[in-house]
Amino acid sequence: MSATPRRTWAASLVTAGLVAASLVGALPGAPAQAATASPSARLTNLAHLDYLTDTVNPPAQAGHSTYRLAQEPGIGALWVYADHQADGSYRRVGGGQYDATTNTYGQGAYDADDISRAAVAYTTAWQQLGDDHAREQARALLRGLTYLQDDSGPDVGNVVLWMQPDGTLHPSADPPDAPDPSDSSSSFWLGRTIWALGVGYAAFQTADPQFAAFLRDRLDLALDAVERQDLSTYGTWQVVDGLRWPSWLIGDGADISSEALYGLVAYYRASGDARARRDLTELADGVAAMTTPGWPFGALLPWTQSRSLWHSWGAEMAGALAAAGSALGHDDWTRTAVGETAQFTPHLLVQGGPDNEWLPAPIYRDQIAYGADVTLRNLLSTAGATHQTSFRQLAGVAAAWYFGNNPAHRPMYDPSTGVTFDGISPTGDVNLNSGAESTIHGVMSMLALDAAPDVAAMARNSDVADRVTWSYTEAESGQLSGSAAVVHPTDSWTGESQWSGDQYVSLTSGGKLTIPVDLPTTDRYRVMPVFDHQIAPARSVGTQLTLGGASAGVQYQGGAGAQGVSSVPGFLDVGSQPTQRPVAAGPSSLTLSYVGDGRPARVDGVLLQPELEWVVLRGSGSQGQALLRSFADRPRHQSVTVGAGTIVAYAYDPQGRLVQTVVGSHGRVNAPVAPGGFTMVITR
Repeated sequence: MSATPRRTWAASLVTAGLVAASLVGALPGAPAQAATASPSARLTNLAHLDYLTDTVNPPAQAGHSTYRLAQEPGIGALWVYADHQADGSYRRVGGGQYDATTNTYGQGAYDADDISRAAVAYTTAWQQLGDDHAREQARALLRGLTYLQDDSGPDVGNVVLWMQPDGTLHPSADPPDAPDPSDSSSSFWLGRTIWALGVGYAAFQTADPQFAAFLRDRLDLALDAVERQDLSTYGTWQVVDGLRWPSWLIGDGADISSEALYGLVAYYRASGDARARRDLTELADGVAAMTTPGWPFGALLPWTQSRSLWHSWGAEMAGALAAAGSALGHDDWTRTAVGETAQFTPHLLVQGGPDNEWLPAPIYRDQIAYGADVTLRNLLSTAGATHQTSFRQLAGVAAAWYFGNNPAHRPMYDPSTGVTFDGISPTGDVNLNSGAESTIHGVMSMLALDAAPDVAAMARNSDVADRVTWSYTEAESGQLSGSAAVVHPTDSWTGESQWSGDQYVSLTSGGKLTIPVDLPTTDRYRVMPVFDHQIAPARSVGTQLTLGGASAGVQYQGGAGAQGVSSVPGFLDVGSQPTQRPVAAGPSSLTLSYVGDGRPARVDGVLLQPELEWVVLRGSGSQGQALLRSFADRPRHQSVTVGAGTIVAYAYDPQGRLVQTVVGSHGRVNAPVAPGGFTMVITR
């Protein structure tokens, strides 16, 4: 799928792997696990991905060539979209407006983003399953991908994103990509090309040394581009709203760089190349620095220009850091990965799964296979690096997305056809199209599950029986009194974040906002206003918070750090103020009252987070699992019922380490939950 500015990518996704390290079992030192699934039990089906592949004979085009082009003029390509038809079949289509007269698309028929990832998926299938057909598909697509790469000229090493049905390259698409032309600078497709070339080299090194040597040469060109455009500033830090973040990530993205890391890990493991190790180290250092205090609860952030934006798609950072840490012996990178997968990921899974984007309010809650797959493989990669069972157990919850643990409560992957649907709306509507990106990431996930049958078995526990988690309410939905007003900004996009609902509430002296809410459980709550964190004295402006008559203190809105390279001074932030006592379940009232020196307090909305949240998933018969996550600063217990037999609660600390095990019977257990930790409850 083509790149669009980060502000609109999530909204467009629904509507329209590393060979070994990301699949855990192939990592040296990985924990013992069940054997790979037998052919009859395999989830992986390449049929739909095969349907999307094509062969094209491109015309001669300056600066573009590939392996044995004269002898083998046909190169591999992959249709970017597949539209669902009334009879249940699919029709392959390109991106952008189609012109039947010229047989061209505004964007193109095939793109490097998908060709690169499909090459990774096919290479993985070949290596893991011994599938010779997958090997030939991988070779064909790697030849097609390298044709898209500039082999000479001022942008040598960069990659053209789009190709038309006849093989003509289309560097400037409609709508335009960033960058434009698409091979003029660093890009997502450059990072993904590095992923594919590194994985391809590692696989073909012995099977076809001449082809592997060609892939190595093209990887060198890609690294030339990255070193020229990005790594030349290695060690130079930039200020982003008070944070010290790297200036040298590919295309300013930890997401882009993490996918390149997977390729570099595979290449370095196979070759021991010193240059690859250096570039890998520099990129991993940058990705590991993309942390922030508070929101979003331990997650690494994807974009070096905003501390207010997180997305699930492409968020490969934790998995790539775990793989890189294992390969190079960098325990610090692995610890950073654990910071996300042991703290943020349990909350993500409990609250409903891999939402597309939080900006920082959770307003783009569509879900796609790209986000589900990344979440799953991040956990498996971390499990492989740490040898901790906790992450494999979480992976079972993450993988259940494909089988019904999602907003639609229905399977998103069909193992009989290899179709993965394109996405789910927040209200549970399924987009039945099945384009390249969804298909590829569905295949990657199924390969991961086939390599980990224990996780695959847990994933079948996918029927949501109970979910208690946070809720979000727009500020403007409440009753305003005194000096309080709804404000409609000229543009809801700030350049680095977005006002949800295209509006917010401004309060000054005497202003008050009262919001009716419905609480899911009796508990202490974290009141989490989404607010404008301003460059002002720390306690100069804020709101006094009260939920159900219980005070939650003051959420101050001053104290933002220096603007630096971010788009605007200050940033949208998410606070966290605990109620002083439990609040009863049911209808209640939240009030925000202005405090400060007269400068306005700006509130986008409010998240209400119970200190203890959970999801209960049921499978066939008496099988099931539950996940609990604590925001409390003290030990908690919660009665959980799953199935009818023996049940075990495994309590983990915020680093994913086992701290307590409790066995229950008749499907019920009083599950302990460590402060800031999580607990998995599993039927035996």
